[in-house]
Amino acid sequence: MKAPPFSYLRAASLADIFVKWDATGAETRLLAGGQSLLASLAFRLSSPSTLIDISRVPELTGISAGGGMIRVGALTTHAELGAHPVVRQQVPLLAAAAPLIAHPAIRNRGTIGGSLAYADPAAELPACCVALDAVIVANSATAERRIPAAQFFTGLYATALGEKELITAIEFPASTAQQRSAILELARRSGDYAMVGVAAQAEFKNAEFVDGKLVFFGVGEAPVAAGAAVAVLTGKPLTGEAIARAEAALDIDLSPPADQQASSEMRRHLARVLLGRVLRRISQKEVVRVA
Repeated sequence: MKAPPFSYLRAASLADIFVKWDATGAETRLLAGGQSLLASLAFRLSSPSTLIDISRVPELTGISAGGGMIRVGALTTHAELGAHPVVRQQVPLLAAAAPLIAHPAIRNRGTIGGSLAYADPAAELPACCVALDAVIVANSATAERRIPAAQFFTGLYATALGEKELITAIEFPASTAQQRSAILELARRSGDYAMVGVAAQAEFKNAEFVDGKLVFFGVGEAPVAAGAAVAVLTGKPLTGEAIARAEAALDIDLSPPADQQASSEMRRHLARVLLGRVLRRISQKEVVRVA
């Protein structure tokens, strides 16, 4: 199918985005990497009156470190996340997630801001942001808001973004020597959306799990933090017994949907399998920072 007709505008700056946005109708959409939007246009799942291309807005680009934080511009592509030395050194969970996203052609065009704004519950980056306690920086024409990732994803393809507000950057705490992270997922084919996935960020002291997040994707309408599983593990070394108890605690944390790919119970079983694997992985190694 072909996309419906629309007007096209290109913004030159952050301020120019809002000027053009205000001058167009309510059905205007922003175009960044376009890896989700263009597909929805082709299938006539959306029919905006105007597209504003923000892909060349300099204020939305760049990766920088300072004050214990890593700031990632919203237009940073998935491929850049996986390759950038600052991300690989200081936010290794993001670097590990990037190769799992779809296929190289999509990773070369798709952006982190677009992924978070689209809020697909089976996507890797929203779960990583929640696991990492990231802050989503959002701007309107008159103000800037800083939204904790745990509060940003509000439902199925829904976020806390307001009307005519866009993501400009994401800020991540730099990883410490006591933290370890890993991400695993199960999909029918390489590049498919995950049936189940988990992003883990854990802090250890004297071999004991003292703090962390275990965030699942593909099991609900938004990323799901497994609080009961974390509570079981806190203050304990990651022994086989502790891991088994955390797996059992997922019955409290998860109520996954059923669809044509898997039943609810199958997804819960896969989640237990992945949780065991990811916990064993982070229990056996230090944080790896790739130069």
